[in-house]
Amino acid sequence: MRKNSRIGRIHSIESFGAADGPGVRFVVFMQGCPMRCQFCHNPDTWKVNDIHSRRCTAEDLLDQALKYQQYWGAQGGITVSGGEPLLQLDFLADFFQKAKLKGIHTTLDTCGQPFTKEGSFFTKFQTVLAFTDLILLDIKHIDTTCHKKLTGHQNYSILELARYLSEVNKPVWIRHVLIPKINDQNAYLKKLDHFIQELTNVERVEVLPYHTMGKIKWENLGYEYPLTGIEPPSKQRIKNAEKLLHIDRYN
Repeated sequence: MRKNSRIGRIHSIESFGAADGPGVRFVVFMQGCPMRCQFCHNPDTWKVNDIHSRRCTAEDLLDQALKYQQYWGAQGGITVSGGEPLLQLDFLADFFQKAKLKGIHTTLDTCGQPFTKEGSFFTKFQTVLAFTDLILLDIKHIDTTCHKKLTGHQNYSILELARYLSEVNKPVWIRHVLIPKINDQNAYLKKLDHFIQELTNVERVEVLPYHTMGKIKWENLGYEYPLTGIEPPSKQRIKNAEKLLHIDRYN
């Protein structure tokens, strides 16, 4: 491994991502996540030091990404997702800084759970933010109690991050996984819409229909899948959510 470059723990890579930011993107899925979302389709990313994860330097990862740069076009670039990238701030800052020196558009996909304005985390986060063009922010549930039941954590830090990004005017796409019987009720959607309207930096709102494709991973890992019996939302419920969240206002 190269010297003077941070080491990151990588779960996997998608060379031609089309669903994690604008254009065609090189998507890096980081290893480790503090959340335990009941609908997670990548529970194999949870353990920070999973023996199957790959360790690499920011330079080596960027070299790999650059092999696909010709396919990105004017809108594409690099997206770092998870797991939760904010658990590896030093590596993320190094990787994004090197990418920006190459003129690459950088996107961070985060649930925001580790966010705090306290201590070294905030200082490091501000460094990452300086080299980040766009943030995809996942809001799992707008109700704090329901959010904890769904993910294992309250949503205070996530909403605090959303407000902070608005304060500094960092472009954001809000993403919301729509789960029947969990967060698709009109009252929750209206409350989420009200929160989003208070922000001044939202460029896009995405409703992501819940799916069960990750269930097999839960079973292979020996975990009991908690949402057994809940089917993906109907087209009608998806359209209802899109209407209540006023996605046409942004998209």
